[in-house]
Amino acid sequence: MAFFSRKITTAEFASSPIKAAAGVGSLGVPPMYAWTSGAFEQVALSLPTVSRARDLLASTISGLEFRQYVKQWNGTEYEEIYVPNESWMENPDPKVPRQFILANTVTDLWMTGRAFWAVTSRNATDGRPMSFEWLPSANIQTPNQQGPQFFGMPDEIEFNGVPLDPNEIITFLAPTTGLMYSGRRSVSIATHLDQYADRAATIETVPGYLQQTSAGETMSGEELGDLAAQWAQARREGNVIGALNNYVNFVEFDRDPLEVNVIGALNNYVNFVEFDRDPLEVNAAQREYQALDLSRICSVPAYLVSAPTPGASMTYQNASQARQDLWLFGAQMLANAITSRLSMNDVVSRGRYVCFDTDELLAVGEMHDALVEPQVPNLQEMPS
Repeated sequence: MAFFSRKITTAEFASSPIKAAAGVGSLGVPPMYAWTSGAFEQVALSLPTVSRARDLLASTISGLEFRQYVKQWNGTEYEEIYVPNESWMENPDPKVPRQFILANTVTDLWMTGRAFWAVTSRNATDGRPMSFEWLPSANIQTPNQQGPQFFGMPDEIEFNGVPLDPNEIITFLAPTTGLMYSGRRSVSIATHLDQYADRAATIETVPGYLQQTSAGETMSGEELGDLAAQWAQARREGNVIGALNNYVNFVEFDRDPLEVNVIGALNNYVNFVEFDRDPLEVNAAQREYQALDLSRICSVPAYLVSAPTPGASMTYQNASQARQDLWLFGAQMLANAITSRLSMNDVVSRGRYVCFDTDELLAVGEMHDALVEPQVPNLQEMPS
């Protein structure tokens, strides 16, 4: 009968993408030549400990694959049932590799406490995003939330002062305060210690001072300054042999002072008294401690950034345990900040969740033990 042989047809829905904005340019975002990184970020990443910590966190998370799942109650607990990924999960921004957009997102979350993606295309069926583009946090301003504490998703977003539509911006919020706020003092101290060591590496001559003898008329402060400057300039220009008259003696330091002006001049009324402690030893100990302090601020285990732990004994640490420590104490909170935001209903369908595939990362394999020996300097045994 025709009733039973009726052909059933199903409705077809368009799934082609529609442009949310013809690139980020139509959102008001200026061309990339106007983009920049923050001044604090540039200074902080010039420190080896901070750079190493950032590299570990960014490379760990950016190398993970996305997964999508739904939850099902089995009578005792919820089970995670994996479902096919959305197209953007393979590569959120088709113009760059997935590692690029994720690594920069992690860096912004870790450095400023926030990260931003612009929606560049949407699905024609449900209007959900299908592609994104990373926007540097240093160029984003939120007038109603200045930081360092952010109280929720911003209602006002500007890029270099140009207002953006908050509905076209995906805002990621870190669970902790950004390094640029919580670590500013530690970064400043470490920078000054590095500058101190840098001056030592660029000393142009044997450290010492010029001492006026008792003979002759007492030199003024201006005359002494000119004398020291001319002497230092001559040595910088490669004149390893200098000449002094009978009114001035050159006195070499027994220990390197590592000061800004390694050549000074004193008149016959002033004597220089040298410190008993070698400043080089003091600076080395301070830099060792500051490396440990930066590892704390960066939320990375000290041994992973080669920061010594005072009082620690020799231990054996295998590679799989090191990866687990990095994930548990540093990377996990940033990864969860990304996946929890991408699991919200304005990105994926209700009842679906996004996570990172960490099976391989956290797998306990047969790996050779790697010896980790914290190097703690013994200042008493260091040569003077």
